[in-house]
Amino acid sequence: MSASISHRAATVDVVIVNYRTGTLVAQCLESLEQDRKYCPGLRAIVVDNASNDGSADLIDEVIRSRDWDWVTLMRSPENKGFGAGSNLGIAWALDRPDPAGLVWLLNPDTRVMPGAASALARFMAAHPKAGIAGSALLDADGQPWPYAFRFPSLLGEIERGSRLGFVSRLLRDSATLRRMGPRCEKVDWVSGASFIIRRELLEDDMRFDEEYFLYYEETDFCLHAMRKGWECWYVPDAVVLHIAGQSTGITGKQIRLRRLPAYWFHSRRRYFLKNHGRLYGILADVSWIIAHALARFKELVRDVAEPDPPYLFQDFIRHAAFLPRRR
Repeated sequence: MSASISHRAATVDVVIVNYRTGTLVAQCLESLEQDRKYCPGLRAIVVDNASNDGSADLIDEVIRSRDWDWVTLMRSPENKGFGAGSNLGIAWALDRPDPAGLVWLLNPDTRVMPGAASALARFMAAHPKAGIAGSALLDADGQPWPYAFRFPSLLGEIERGSRLGFVSRLLRDSATLRRMGPRCEKVDWVSGASFIIRRELLEDDMRFDEEYFLYYEETDFCLHAMRKGWECWYVPDAVVLHIAGQSTGITGKQIRLRRLPAYWFHSRRRYFLKNHGRLYGILADVSWIIAHALARFKELVRDVAEPDPPYLFQDFIRHAAFLPRRR
């Protein structure tokens, strides 16, 4: 979409990938229905990733009963992950006879606040170099979650693994998690929970890498967009509530810490090896392992313990880049 096109004339195609979250998808669509008052050109596709729990039928019934002609349901015969499901939705959006200027990926456990779509469209119209933008997020209790991200790095892995205050202060400019203020800012990457993409970027042969089943796919996408000359922005004027962890059960304030699934480690490993090479990937693993081991030793000495997912340290080593890849 060129900068000369008014955001009021722009259409937005929303892509929601569902896996066994039918009720949440229906609530997300309801919030989009309300937001269409501000962005009438908004349309949506729900890609069901072979849920096999009846949630696709539930979504279909809601669409039919509400006569939502602006919503399409696509049933994928297999679950190949978030990136693959998103690519199906993106292909639908681009293959339309009247493709939208923007494709907005939303998690099923989100609800958009009024005016979010138009705020993102307005921003993208005013910033032609922006290929990707993310909204501000609210936690399930309505409290702001004002963060975007830096690309993962060796120093960032040390900061993340150490859990030591002086290390975090020393490496605050390398920390992956980046606290944001009230203004729009250019960032490395934004949460895939609310992730809008300019159509021209997608037409520039950009898709999600389907080797990531879940996690790190949006990080990888933003990195490759940046290498093509596109910018990524955080746009706090657009607000989306995110009930984190409902599909995976491994994130969110109210979720009991569970063992991280193997695909999280596979995705992290793939990100470093694909984008920085095997040596860098090994160094990233070693950086985190040493930093985390020192943090654990400090906690043992002080008889205090920070909560970790079960078997985190062991699983990290089992999936490290210096070992053969586990299937």
